[in-house]
Amino acid sequence: AVRRVCRAEADGAAVGALGGTPVKKTSVLVVGATGTLGRQVVRKLLDDGYDVRCLVRPRPIPADFLRDWGASTVSADLYDPETIPATMVGVHTVIDCATCRPEEDMMGVDWKGKSALIQTAKAMGIQRYIFFSIVDCDRHEDVPLMQVKRRTEEYLEQVGMNHTTIRLCGFMQALIAQYAVPILDEQTVWGTSSASRVAYMDATDVAKMTSRVLQTPGTIGRTLTFAGPRAYNSDEIVKLCTALCGADDDPKVNEVPLLGLRALRGVTSFFAWTRSVADRLAFVDVMTDSEISADMEETYELLGMNKSEVATVESYLTEYFDTMLAKLKDLRAESKSTDFYI
Repeated sequence: AVRRVCRAEADGAAVGALGGTPVKKTSVLVVGATGTLGRQVVRKLLDDGYDVRCLVRPRPIPADFLRDWGASTVSADLYDPETIPATMVGVHTVIDCATCRPEEDMMGVDWKGKSALIQTAKAMGIQRYIFFSIVDCDRHEDVPLMQVKRRTEEYLEQVGMNHTTIRLCGFMQALIAQYAVPILDEQTVWGTSSASRVAYMDATDVAKMTSRVLQTPGTIGRTLTFAGPRAYNSDEIVKLCTALCGADDDPKVNEVPLLGLRALRGVTSFFAWTRSVADRLAFVDVMTDSEISADMEETYELLGMNKSEVATVESYLTEYFDTMLAKLKDLRAESKSTDFYI
């Protein structure tokens, strides 16, 4: 049904772009399309009938999977603003899922690069801009990435584009590497002494809700926060993973004191070559919050959704462990069938 709606809009509701060139309302450029969120947004929009173009940086390993899904790709780099305009020709909506990698210059990508992206979108007559930010970034402007996200939100308001800002709490996908894999492998789990709770969301649900945002005119000019049904602390995640994998013993958990992380941040901030590390360690101040979450009732109503459509941490991790344990069982069976004795 969604696909038919999108096709109808594409056929009957062209919008004037730069120079009066008509563009389809279903033509979308996804920036950061190879990331955890970006790839899910691409896949969902393709399923819903959108014409999806993906901005990807020049890279040794091509993003072939995006083209295999049915998207087109264009090469550009936020570090090089001159490469951006050509990617937006014939595009109605830009969805900005990008953020810098750990080894990259945060200001170079998340501020200078994003500013150039927004300026270009405005100049090219882009009709809609979706920006992903971080929950409570306006309360933690002393944290560099939070400050950059907040500045970008404000800049979008200043340039006067039709935009929607979506603030996120955390992805369930991150729980796999941090908790599920080491517990399944009987390895040490690393965490912090913080008791903060996070309302994690599955990136596929964020993508689903983003598609609804595009179909809902009432979201233009709004800042929405997407949060999972319930917030969890690290102890609860560890206990849940332990129960789901059927472990006999509790895993070894090494907790790093928040005070120690603050001290490390202070040391690394003294040196230019470790300043990016210090900027990321600044998130320790965010971790002291009691709960990173949001009330979703108004958002569900706005998007025509309900809570049952969004995965819980329990259902997400259950599916992961069921899949992995089934694979391990098959591997053990295969290993036994190939054993032989002389």
